[in-house]
Amino acid sequence: MEQFLIANMAPVMFAALVVFLLSGFPVAFSLAANGLFFGFMGIEFGLLKPELLQALPNRIFGIMANDTLLAIPFFTFMGLILERSGMAEDLLDTIGQLFGPIRGGVAYAVVFVGALLAATTGVVAASVISMGLISLPVMLRYGYDKKLASGVIAASGTLAQIIPPSLVLIVMADQLGRSVGDMYKAAFVPGLLLTAMYAGYVLAVSIFKPHAVPALPPEARNLREPNGRSGVVSLLALIVLAVAGSYAFGSYYGAGHPNAPSDEVGIFAASVGIAGAFVLALLNRKLKLGLLSRMAEQVVFVLIPPLALIFLVLGTIFVGIATPTEGGGMGAFGALVLAMMNRRLSWSLMKQAMDSTTRLSCFVVFILIGSSVFSLVFRAVNGDLWVEHLLTSLPGGTTGFLIVVNLLFFGLAFFLDFFELAFILVPLVGPVADKLGIDLIWFGVLLGVNMQTSFMHPPFGFALFYLRSVAPKEVKTSDIYWGAIPFVLIQIIMVALIIMFPQVVSIGKKTDMKEQIELKIDIPTGGQSSDAPQLNFSTDSDTKADETPQLNFSSDADKK
Repeated sequence: MEQFLIANMAPVMFAALVVFLLSGFPVAFSLAANGLFFGFMGIEFGLLKPELLQALPNRIFGIMANDTLLAIPFFTFMGLILERSGMAEDLLDTIGQLFGPIRGGVAYAVVFVGALLAATTGVVAASVISMGLISLPVMLRYGYDKKLASGVIAASGTLAQIIPPSLVLIVMADQLGRSVGDMYKAAFVPGLLLTAMYAGYVLAVSIFKPHAVPALPPEARNLREPNGRSGVVSLLALIVLAVAGSYAFGSYYGAGHPNAPSDEVGIFAASVGIAGAFVLALLNRKLKLGLLSRMAEQVVFVLIPPLALIFLVLGTIFVGIATPTEGGGMGAFGALVLAMMNRRLSWSLMKQAMDSTTRLSCFVVFILIGSSVFSLVFRAVNGDLWVEHLLTSLPGGTTGFLIVVNLLFFGLAFFLDFFELAFILVPLVGPVADKLGIDLIWFGVLLGVNMQTSFMHPPFGFALFYLRSVAPKEVKTSDIYWGAIPFVLIQIIMVALIIMFPQVVSIGKKTDMKEQIELKIDIPTGGQSSDAPQLNFSTDSDTKADETPQLNFSSDADKK
């Protein structure tokens, strides 16, 4: 038995972890206990040295000193403040009025607001609960199908997992050793595509089952003009002016800065157009010019503040002005300012947000500490080599590896949270993907889209639990589960599209995360002849950033 354990310590250790997790024991303590148990067993069998465990304090201090992880409490706090400041309620009401006259209008509004909340809050629970409390009763009141209404709310809430500033992407970048800013840029287009696919599903339902998504009746539309018109023409004119202003500024800025990246020009141009629309709406209201309709004014004053926060956070990160951690700090401050402007900032709100942020941050850090203990021992017993051999020997090469890994994550997402998947599995499969030549940023976005389904899986999806907690009694749990299935299938299709069309995930120039080392040691001659050998110890780090540094250890005497 002892020889069997020594020869198969890695697979036995992994199997024991699965048993620990399925037993319901807390994940952080399961990881740490499993690692320590097999660490002591390996020492007892002579497979490991006791000095191995001395590396644990340094690993824990390394976690505490990781600046990247500071973005998690910042973005969590920002999302909770915005969720409690009434921004989601105002957005849903206004966008619902805008799309109300068309079939499925409220469902379109939920998808749009879900994407907007994802880009500001980054917290699934906040998005799902807000939209469930506000829009689900409205959809049920006007005859929407219960399954569709439940599914579109739960799915739109999970967009916070893939649209920046996503907590999933922060953790993914940290575990894969890549830049958070690059991960954000890479995930932006897939997030928008997924949003469009959700809206496309609502459109298909409105065509083939129009009774399931009726339009709002005229009496429910309260943003009309005194003459009964909707005021949409005025809004379209304002949008055209804003787009024209953005295009003009972009052309001017691009001509003056020919070497500026396209995303920088786009962000600055969009900021100018949005700011111009806001100033025009503000002047129209203060001076009572009558140029804009009620609908146009309401859309501007409700939509632009969160858009400004998005540009403040993501724009500064994409342009390179701020790091993700600094962007999170600015986002948290901006959320406080928005709540104060809406006169909804109170000590009670601050206390709730800080309590929730502290709980989530402690949850993440403890899981990370537990996973560090597990990974230290697992690598010491050559577990990484076992996983690498297991995955690289799969049929189909890179494609076979991607299919198996995605099936593994999809299956485990029935039982595990995305934090647990990221801290346990990503460090095991990431090095294998790197060895197979897979770009780790692309791989991280792919897994992020896959792990988004962990919030939608019946019967254990957390988004479904959040919605169940706020849904009216007439909405059955089975309605929520059946409503989620089409959107889970859409997410699976999105995973397949990313694999088949890798160019969907593209960021251009990437941040080099590898350290460049150059060390030169000159031994003093001590008054001896100038011909005494001078030792040079350096690396060829100037050759290529993606190559492993080659050490040169030579003396100047060899050159004479």
